[in-house]
Amino acid sequence: MLRSQYDTDCITWSPQGRLFQVEYAMEAVKQGSLCLALRSKTHVVLATLNRTPSPLADYQQKIYEVDQHMGLAFAGLTGDGRLICKYMRNEALNHQYAFGSPIIPGRLIAQLSEKSQIKTQRSGKRPFGVGCLIAGVDVSFI
Repeated sequence: MLRSQYDTDCITWSPQGRLFQVEYAMEAVKQGSLCLALRSKTHVVLATLNRTPSPLADYQQKIYEVDQHMGLAFAGLTGDGRLICKYMRNEALNHQYAFGSPIIPGRLIAQLSEKSQIKTQRSGKRPFGVGCLIAGVDVSFI
């Protein structure tokens, strides 16, 4: 692939009006393994398709437990998915320690979206090349 001065960060627009780093991240999600979620009134099932690029490649986990009431499945770059999961686990543990109750899934997802958006606004950063499905239950209503 021929690199140009417009694909070094995600705040430099090309003359065609494109952000190459954002397009690269979207392409990584497209080429990633399939993940899906099924929901009923009482349960949520997260599933992924684990494709190995070659017989020598190792198994890569695509489903993680964030907290006892929340799970994460992702498609795209495995390293980015693990980083997002680690961030979500730390935030859930910090909330549990500070307030003594599990974090509300919507609040955690809002924090994650703020963190992800910052990566598209600063030079030297790149957007996450991962698409996430997050399933959680608000335990404050139970």
